[in-house]
Amino acid sequence: MANVGIVGLGYWGPNLLRNLISNRKAGTIHICDKDPAKLDRMVERYPSTKKAHSFEQMLEDDSIDAIVIATHVSSHFPMARKALQSAKHVFVEKPFASSTEEAEELLSLSQEKGLVTMVGHTFLYSPPVVTIRKIVDSGELGDIHFLTSSRVNLGLHQKDVSVIWDLAPHDFSMFFYWLNEEPSEVKAFGHDFVIEGIPDVAFIDLRFPSGIIGNVQVSWLAPSKLRRTVIVGSRKMLVYDDTQPDEKIKIYDKGVDLIEPESFGEYQLVYRTGAVISPKLDTYEPLSMEMDEFLRCVQTGEEPRANGKNGLVVVKALQRADESLQEL
Repeated sequence: MANVGIVGLGYWGPNLLRNLISNRKAGTIHICDKDPAKLDRMVERYPSTKKAHSFEQMLEDDSIDAIVIATHVSSHFPMARKALQSAKHVFVEKPFASSTEEAEELLSLSQEKGLVTMVGHTFLYSPPVVTIRKIVDSGELGDIHFLTSSRVNLGLHQKDVSVIWDLAPHDFSMFFYWLNEEPSEVKAFGHDFVIEGIPDVAFIDLRFPSGIIGNVQVSWLAPSKLRRTVIVGSRKMLVYDDTQPDEKIKIYDKGVDLIEPESFGEYQLVYRTGAVISPKLDTYEPLSMEMDEFLRCVQTGEEPRANGKNGLVVVKALQRADESLQEL
């Protein structure tokens, strides 16, 4: 079993803690938060946990094998670096770091010390996302032409990062996982409508070396929550709607074929419309699988799916999108 320390018990930390508590691969769990009231509530809810009065106390504790970081974005890099320097395996909530340089340093440090680094790209452990990867790999959709996604809702506005750094990591991590490649070009257009200096809506264009193109719309300003992705292939098309309680994936046997004329004349377009299929999905909690893989990799030294390299590729794309936004 692996002894784990978790720092940050605000919005997402309690969910990580709950899944660590229920996992048999976890040994003693140490918890820490700068708010004593939050810390006391978690200790009361989970009496088996041990209270740590500071992050530094966790780092000095040789019995702790790994650190889970669920604090605000600007603290990810300094905390993860200190944890790695203290010979602790590290799990960092998304995004991995605040810049490409920071992410590269964390990855280099983890490789140098032979430690596991993992990033909280929870969707990579989601049944629909895993199923879509299998569908794309099988060739059922044909050659992928483009992907487009919308991840919008009303709030929650962040004070320290733009909507790109808050929401786009989800779609970037999924796109790169499905296509098994990173973008060669990233451009973004957006605006800061509510808080000056913090963009709250952005439209991001991606181009991949294979020729596939993509678009990601992210926004904190929308009348309703939307989590929808479309993948268009040469044979079939797929829609992934994460807000649906059932049938989150639908595969449409639709497309268009270009038929060259046998003699001089106009090209003909033949439109295909066939069946719509919704594949059966597993019903496990993605966060449970994510924490289980982290604990397993800490014990075995294996590379997790959402490893530091994965985190670096996403941070690169986020930074390029953000820089493109600033140029406008």
